[in-house]
Amino acid sequence: MDDTQQESRAVEDQNTGNGAERTKLAVLTSGGDAQGMNAVVRAVVRTAIHEGAVPYGVHEGWRGAVEGGNLIREMGWSDVSGILNLGGTTIGTARCSEFRERAGRRRAVKNLVRLGIDRIVAIGGDGTLTGADALRSEWPSLVDELVQAGELEPDLAARHHTAHLAGVVGSIDNDLVGSDMTVGADSALHRILEAIDALASTAAAHQRTFIVEVMGRNCGYLALMGAISGGCDYTFIPEMPPPVGWEDELCDKLRAGRAAGRRDSIIVVAEGAKDRAGAPIHAADVRDLLTERLGEDVRVTSLGHVQRGGTPSAYDRWMPTLLGYSAALDVLRADEHHQSHIIATRHNRVTAIPMMEAVANTRAVKNHLEQGEYDEAVASRGASYKSMISTFEKLSSPVHPDHSSPAEHSLPSSAGRRPRVALLHAGGLAPGMNTAARAAVRLGEDRGFTMLGVDGGFPGLLDERIHELTWAQVDLWTGTGGAELGTRRTIPTIDQYYALGRVLEQHQIDAVLMIGGFSGYQAVWEMLHERNRYPAFKIPFVCVPASIDNNLPGSELSIGADTALNNVTETLDRIKQSASASRRCFVAETMGRRCGYLALMSGISSGAEQVYLNETGITLDQLTHDAKAMVATFTRGRRLYLVVRNEAASPYYTTDLITRVFAAEGDGIFDVRPAVLGHMQQGGNPSPFDRTLAVQLTSAAIDELSAQITAGKQTSSYVGMREGELQVHPVSHMDEQIDMETRLSYDPWWLGLTEVLYAVGDRSYQEELTEFTL
Repeated sequence: MDDTQQESRAVEDQNTGNGAERTKLAVLTSGGDAQGMNAVVRAVVRTAIHEGAVPYGVHEGWRGAVEGGNLIREMGWSDVSGILNLGGTTIGTARCSEFRERAGRRRAVKNLVRLGIDRIVAIGGDGTLTGADALRSEWPSLVDELVQAGELEPDLAARHHTAHLAGVVGSIDNDLVGSDMTVGADSALHRILEAIDALASTAAAHQRTFIVEVMGRNCGYLALMGAISGGCDYTFIPEMPPPVGWEDELCDKLRAGRAAGRRDSIIVVAEGAKDRAGAPIHAADVRDLLTERLGEDVRVTSLGHVQRGGTPSAYDRWMPTLLGYSAALDVLRADEHHQSHIIATRHNRVTAIPMMEAVANTRAVKNHLEQGEYDEAVASRGASYKSMISTFEKLSSPVHPDHSSPAEHSLPSSAGRRPRVALLHAGGLAPGMNTAARAAVRLGEDRGFTMLGVDGGFPGLLDERIHELTWAQVDLWTGTGGAELGTRRTIPTIDQYYALGRVLEQHQIDAVLMIGGFSGYQAVWEMLHERNRYPAFKIPFVCVPASIDNNLPGSELSIGADTALNNVTETLDRIKQSASASRRCFVAETMGRRCGYLALMSGISSGAEQVYLNETGITLDQLTHDAKAMVATFTRGRRLYLVVRNEAASPYYTTDLITRVFAAEGDGIFDVRPAVLGHMQQGGNPSPFDRTLAVQLTSAAIDELSAQITAGKQTSSYVGMREGELQVHPVSHMDEQIDMETRLSYDPWWLGLTEVLYAVGDRSYQEELTEFTL
């Protein structure tokens, strides 16, 4: 569509609906690309259509707005089909020097207003969003200038005299102050961890040191989280330069690691790392230092732009979808008092931050670094960032030959010995259990505990399969899937409590750390109520949530759920691809028991048309409606229809029955196939998110155990993360947060996201509702 055709279409739109002009919204991506940008674009376009507005795509970023013409094009529903799993940005991105000048922004306003556009969603970094806010503030005066110059008609200018903008930060650096995670950061961490995991094996084979250089500019998020998740030895980040004399410290740490039996050493360097004098620290500098002082074979791997590329992670699909949905609604519902916002994530929720306040706070970090105000720079990143720096220091510090640490002397001993903490798993397997166990051993040793591993869960405890765990034994557990200690769903029965109590006494166990699912929580809950009869149970029990079902009390996310979601999303991508050569409906079944988290979130991240959950149920009327809608869409040319069903969505409407119903109603127009995903959801190495979550939750659990042992308390508790904060809850009140019969948390935070699924899915469910009457 050329300029004349587009402007003619704009005039037609302005004259439809009894003189009411249709609202028009533009979406653009600018600056560096990031995985997940396509999810934002898709959500903005489809939300606009869902709300009755007309979406336009501005191609090649702000350059497209300045140049206009065919670079600003109307977008339809199908224009954003099939892009959810693609990296980069399908509408292109570019940096534009002209837009930095008022004259360039004047041209952009002219091109946009001529098409009736005065609402914009801009996706990019701080430069993109700074330009967006400048455009918004100058918009009225620029419109006036264009009218005075005869370049805009007065009536058209009057209708679009004010602009409404929203921004979404697309940046792998994760450097926006006030936001937990920017679009693309999680996927970049996936690329980094894939590289570190691969390098670890070859490094161990040759007893070699690798230095991995990662992106991030002035933010060390990727380097820090990569180092923690990869079990690395040292990291250099901009916000916390190493102390003077770091060269000696680094060499001593690597020597200690070799002495403890480590065959590999991996160091992560952020591209913006500097020393205390402000001199850059490059990977090559570190390599030369280690080669000279240690005589080791040191190799450098600079990951470069591979961190930006590839398929977005599940998180970088569902969260950007929420951000795009919210950004579109923000500008479409804006009034004259509306201010520009950045739509961001905070505490696992979508939030609106004043645009320039966020940009100013983000740029202030750079000033802190230039002034040597490192504590302020770290504080700007948030309390959890500071905490993770401290945790990494403990995880990576050398262990003394006798496994002692300075911290142990602050703990009360029992009969002149160190407190003995038993570590076990219970419930179904969850990726990340090994990561949590490794962190527990290292952090427990740092607190002066003797850590005991229990093989095979509670049955193993009864069978006395108990052994001491050392740092060297668990060192390689960071990124491995499965559970090296084993896990069982079987829990002790009341007639086994006496024997269990005897085991605890004979092995002088002072506390128990349970990393696992609901079965483990239930065991601790039941033992708590028998403490008066069995005094051996009067020791601290602390539970850490690890379950792909994501149904545990006190925590919005459990260890393993993100990995399972990525596994499901990747499999659904392949299922959709397999149907591209046919006309087929797939009914995919996910795990989760009665909890629909995996089903709903994988539905959003894979672009499913329908999701069936236990929480919302399935009715015959609903199946009838869905079958009719399916027939109609396939008749109009659809090639694929994806349905995701939670395994316990209904005891009657099973995956097999639903498949048969749809096949019967299809009557040869399309095929229907079931896809029960099964235990692959529990497999694979843990995702970066699950690794960092495991470290955070386990660190909180060790803190709780330490506090109880120091104070002589005997409380049973469980740790979790809610709204971005680590919390500890007493097991005695567990039934206030979860239904003990259904194993479902009360008021799950994610259930309200069903409306987003139906608003932006590959075929809007609400749109289908208007086409069929039951």
